[in-house]
Amino acid sequence: MRNIEKIQHMSGENQLLAGSGAQSLTQLSQSTLNALRELLREGEAENTVRSYQSAMRYWAGWHQFRMGQAIALPLPVETVLLFIADHAQRSTPYGLRCELPASIDAALVQSGCKARLGPPSHNTLVHRVAVMSKAHQNRGLPNPCHDERVRELLSRTRKAYAKRGERAQKKAAITKDVLQKLLATCDDSLRGKRDRALLLFAWSSGGRRRSEVSAADMQYLRQIGPDQYLYELAVSKTNQSGADLPENTKPVLGAAGKALSDWLQASEITEGAIFRRIRKGGHVGEPLQAPAVRAIVKERCALAGVEGDFSAHSLRSGFVTEAGKRNVPLAETMALTGHQSVATVLGYFRAESVIHNQAANLMDEE
Repeated sequence: MRNIEKIQHMSGENQLLAGSGAQSLTQLSQSTLNALRELLREGEAENTVRSYQSAMRYWAGWHQFRMGQAIALPLPVETVLLFIADHAQRSTPYGLRCELPASIDAALVQSGCKARLGPPSHNTLVHRVAVMSKAHQNRGLPNPCHDERVRELLSRTRKAYAKRGERAQKKAAITKDVLQKLLATCDDSLRGKRDRALLLFAWSSGGRRRSEVSAADMQYLRQIGPDQYLYELAVSKTNQSGADLPENTKPVLGAAGKALSDWLQASEITEGAIFRRIRKGGHVGEPLQAPAVRAIVKERCALAGVEGDFSAHSLRSGFVTEAGKRNVPLAETMALTGHQSVATVLGYFRAESVIHNQAANLMDEE
């Protein structure tokens, strides 16, 4: 079996392919590298690019260890079927099992292709197959993932997971009551003012994604009154081309506007990134990166002592959930969140909003 080769001193597109912080990567064939480059050139969001990188890196590692050779496209249908069998758990008299040999599982962890031993979640498995399908599609190659046998196996696998009661775990929603607890931990220090402004900006303007918060820039912010702002969301997940749309304008008003004013005044930021690092000594540093938004949410949740699995996305789901609790018209909610699919928005609703559904109390109404 071939060794994992270290990729070093890469720049530009090749550096993106290696991934930030990656110490080693299974050697990819030229056709796979070309497929990755085409995926990157599509202008996908940063998070999407990272998820493609991760999935393709895993495929390459698995193929190297399992098949004894570097991966090359197009893949045979049988290889995709084996990939699914290796990673999808099935019920046996001895409990849940999958076909991936323990030695290969360990090698994948050691090589950095995965973080821990054990099978992936069903969602991760489906995502990895979808990325491989996309790689074939982009190169105009026969797509093994569209084979009827693959489709049928994925369908049966999904039903098997559902029958076992295994569902994707959604992050807890940061509704208004939870948000208020987080805000209570933000003091009047520079860091406290930044975090208060960030949390309220992300939540009140429609549940901004962490990438949108980290990319927030003064050039898109317009003050229309005391502690009142309009923010122009130039690019988003659903508007990656930067089209000029009416729904791009997001209001930052009330408590959110006041917090933003306090932060901008204290930090003396007049141009560039709105949210930035706070260095030792209370100095304002470089722009925050998307992962830092998640870290801030996690830190404030810990300080507030709130229980639940929260992340930066909890601000987005919490905004939608709160809107549902208050019976805000769906169109108004979607205008702020930027969702294009009603089904997607409804999927964010949590149990808290269900109990406020008026249809649940029809027997109690006269």
